[in-house]
Amino acid sequence: MRKILSLMRKAIEEHSLLENGDKIAVGLSGGKDSLSLLVALKEYQKYIFPNFELIAISVDLTGGKSDFSHLQSFCEKLEVPLTIVPSNVFEIVFDIRKEKNPCSLCANLRRGLLNGKAKELGCNKVALGHHRDDLIETFLLSLFFEGRLSTFKAKTYLSKTDLTVIRPLLYVEEKDLQNISKNFPVLYNPCPANKHTERENAKQLLTILEASFPSCKEKLFNAIIHKERYNLF
Repeated sequence: MRKILSLMRKAIEEHSLLENGDKIAVGLSGGKDSLSLLVALKEYQKYIFPNFELIAISVDLTGGKSDFSHLQSFCEKLEVPLTIVPSNVFEIVFDIRKEKNPCSLCANLRRGLLNGKAKELGCNKVALGHHRDDLIETFLLSLFFEGRLSTFKAKTYLSKTDLTVIRPLLYVEEKDLQNISKNFPVLYNPCPANKHTERENAKQLLTILEASFPSCKEKLFNAIIHKERYNLF
């Protein structure tokens, strides 16, 4: 946890992710990334930067079929209030729309529900658990499928909702989150497309590239975040 807090502090300070008086909603999917983010932010609040309020929001994508009791107990132990937003996102995406590429629509619907509830609860920021590997994978997906050199940012202001999205784990590697989350109540991912997405293909491609070009992920990450290294047409 010490390493993760150090890297998170670096991201927070370099990108001005926290300010006094913030009320931050952590988008809690129940996966290892969002659970790790919640714990890390709680530790940060306790020992480093106490002047912000922290809540958690989970979007139930399954129309009430998911069990959030373990997640509720986990949040109670952390003394972080959890709000669960009911929805039928999976029904819309897979049964009604029958999307062949469901991830984009699912993400948009989930994001809208999360941001709407955060705004309703008086939050000014939403924290997401995207990490360093996610940043690189998103870059590759944008390149291969959109022909763009693009990825997400550490901090993004959403003018339509007057919310700021922050990603405090931007500098943290996925393997470090796997290590600290072994005893967390990670929820089973019920998505029918789980492990069968283009993002999973990008993850596997990076594994292959790392085998042939050691430290290529490190170089890709540094090329993305250091604008002074850009030398494009």
